[in-house]
Amino acid sequence: MVFEEKMITNGEPEEEEEEEEEMVDPIESLRQKCAETEHCVHTWERLEQCETRVGSRSSTEEDCTEELFDFLHARDHCVAHKLFHSVK
Repeated sequence: MVFEEKMITNGEPEEEEEEEEEMVDPIESLRQKCAETEHCVHTWERLEQCETRVGSRSSTEEDCTEELFDFLHARDHCVAHKLFHSVK
């Protein structure tokens, strides 16, 4: 019976009358706020400088992995201290 209903609507699910409220992941807003802190801004600037330096060279073995990890570590360290205080 369910299969027949789907065939009638060409396989498209019927629209629900009530729209569900979209869930917002609190970690995304915290990551953005933490990325704006002084320490994270400093590590982000170091990452951008590295990317500029590496991008300006035609042949180099250097990459910016260390700078990327430094930024992610700083941001996630900040998030870890704040995340569970915002969860209800």
